Amino acid sequence: MDQKTTREKLQILLPHWIEHNHNHEAEFKKWADLVRTEGQGGLAELLDKAVASMGETDSILQKVLAEIGGPGEGHCHHHHPHHHD
Repeated sequence: MDQKTTREKLQILLPHWIEHNHNHEAEFKKWADLVRTEGQGGLAELLDKAVASMGETDSILQKVLAEIGGPGEGHCHHHHPHHHD
């Protein structure tokens, strides 16, 4: 049986996490724009802050991925329903 190391698992998981964060970021931006057009600047500002935080998170995750040698074998861009497990 092939046992993956923690590093190998992270090489597979990190690209998925980064992609997943990008999807959330885009959704947050969409909703910020929507509430902004409805005159809810305070809500839009909070969502903009969430987008900025996601950007910082992405940057850190990219650094972790680079530190461990980039994406590993078995990495794919498919969305798995059990991604939160």
